[in-house]
Amino acid sequence: MQPSEMTTPDAMSTQYSSTDRLTTRRSVWGPGPEGVSPVDALRQAVLDADPAAVVEIGCGTGHFARSVLDVRPGVDYVATDLSPAMVASATALGLAAVVAPADDLPFADASFDVAVAAWMLYHVPDLDAALRELRRVLRPGGMLAVATNGVGHLADLQREAGGEPLVTQFTSEVAEAVLSRHFSHVTRRDIETRAFFDDHAAAAAYLATFDVELSRTLPPFDAPRSYAGSTAILTAR
Repeated sequence: MQPSEMTTPDAMSTQYSSTDRLTTRRSVWGPGPEGVSPVDALRQAVLDADPAAVVEIGCGTGHFARSVLDVRPGVDYVATDLSPAMVASATALGLAAVVAPADDLPFADASFDVAVAAWMLYHVPDLDAALRELRRVLRPGGMLAVATNGVGHLADLQREAGGEPLVTQFTSEVAEAVLSRHFSHVTRRDIETRAFFDDHAAAAAYLATFDVELSRTLPPFDAPRSYAGSTAILTAR
């Protein structure tokens, strides 16, 4: 998938028509040299805010929301996604989930203490409109918790396949500046992760979830391999 395709409705409809691609991508990731999982860091940021009500946009399969509620079952957590398949997955996990675009949420002003946008703001067609909407539904003093990837994320694997690092509208490198257009206080934590592949077929299958051509041009290899990932966890108030 090229950067220009990351926000088009047709591409996103195909990409997230089922949970398969997202599940494949999630399955290969583990902590990097520091032993820190960005999912755990994002969850802790949400829990540290001690929210009574949370909204998540682009909730995907719903596993992050479920992990928050497993720790704090009393939180009023609403998950949203543009994909009916993702909303169905989240609902199957026992979540309150609705189909909704990030820039037009069906909630009243000042409804939530925390909003979550995990690995999804690079898909939003109008990034500033989505951030304005998140500000609208947050209560005064509320927090937005965000996860996104850097330019170096899996760059070595993409280069081996003949591609280039993926530069989106919302990489780790620009995320602070973008969020600062709408929020007065932004924090950022960079976390290195690792993707682990048992063999060439596993790596090709991963690439195929977002770029079939790269999956075909990845040179063969036999032994297991791992590649560095680059992620940032940000909070904005």
